[in-house]
Amino acid sequence: MISHGMAARPRPSRRFEDGSHGIASRVATSSPRISGSFRARLFSVAAGLGCMLACAQPALSEEIKDYGKPGTPIELVVGYQPYYTESWSGVIMRSKKFYEKYLPKGSKVDFQVGLQGAIIVNGMLAGKVDIGYVGDMPAIVSTSHADVRDIRIVSVLGLGYDQCNVFLVRNDAPKFQSPDEAVSWLNGKTVAVPKGSCTDRFAQAVFKRFKIAPSEYLNQSIEVITSGFRAGKLDAAVIWEPTASRLVLDKLARKVATGASVNENDGGFMVMPRALIDQRPDVAKAWLEAELDAQLYFGDEKNAMQVSAMALEQTTGFGQKTLWYSAYGTYPKSEGGTTTRILLPYAFTPEARELIAKAAKFLFEIKSIKADIRPEAVMPTFTEEILKSRSLKAPVGEVKALPDSAFTGS
Repeated sequence: MISHGMAARPRPSRRFEDGSHGIASRVATSSPRISGSFRARLFSVAAGLGCMLACAQPALSEEIKDYGKPGTPIELVVGYQPYYTESWSGVIMRSKKFYEKYLPKGSKVDFQVGLQGAIIVNGMLAGKVDIGYVGDMPAIVSTSHADVRDIRIVSVLGLGYDQCNVFLVRNDAPKFQSPDEAVSWLNGKTVAVPKGSCTDRFAQAVFKRFKIAPSEYLNQSIEVITSGFRAGKLDAAVIWEPTASRLVLDKLARKVATGASVNENDGGFMVMPRALIDQRPDVAKAWLEAELDAQLYFGDEKNAMQVSAMALEQTTGFGQKTLWYSAYGTYPKSEGGTTTRILLPYAFTPEARELIAKAAKFLFEIKSIKADIRPEAVMPTFTEEILKSRSLKAPVGEVKALPDSAFTGS
């Protein structure tokens, strides 16, 4: 990805990298300036894992991790995705450190960037990651390996219609009168997605609804998709924010439709291992108290510039305007634009539960999971109790689309 000449910033937390046959290992980066070729390899691996997550062979079940006794200090490893806008409460948490108010004194937190949710989940299955900020697909897949490690979904990070579900077309494509016309144009065209991801589920649902079929449906990373648009090798792609806004603002592609155009949503979720929940309910609750603070902060539009600045510090290859636009930018309704970019449920609303059920069905159909999601895989108790104690109800907020004039950076 291109750095756009950004000034040097503090080093991001360590990133995950994954081999082709096993559980992810962690790699330290000495600088946020990763070389272009290495970064391309990282993104290629990460996107490929989106469709390979359930096909990977996890290690044999390990001993249950010892998290200590309630009330004692704890060391946590948190996998999060600054390159996935819908889960930016994790970005806020790292910068604002809301967790310090709730965790036992003396606790330590190590934030690690996962370039895609699959990498975070692999780290959790290996017992190396304790809390994960991931999309709907990896969240569900994570719960399907209870024989390796029992992972549960404990909170909803965000729901949206144009965060993961974004159709982009090449710049010289026809000027469409509506999203429906744009989608219909894809029949017989070359379309790329990172398969097995939320984009894949969305694309296939839309193709089925419109009864169309691309001539080629390619499994490509977002880096390869970017190169494909630049080289004129792709007609269209389905990708997530903030990359979607980067391609649009860099004039490499046009946004023509989103989930809002066809009533298909997507979401981000927080996952934790059952061992942490059982041994340290004080820690699970403490983190979710802090998560609520982060979502309330995210939903306050006066924090828009600060949030995009936080994302700028924790990513590379994106300018602040692109990052701001991915969460707060206004797109025309004719392109699938929405007035609410991200809904912040925090707890498991009916809409969130419906999305989990729909995504699980898709994963089962493509054989990424062997059975439907376990009823106990979703644990709503903590968020429900916390909302009640604070006299709040879900959703707790929303990230609204703002006019371009609201961006006050350079």
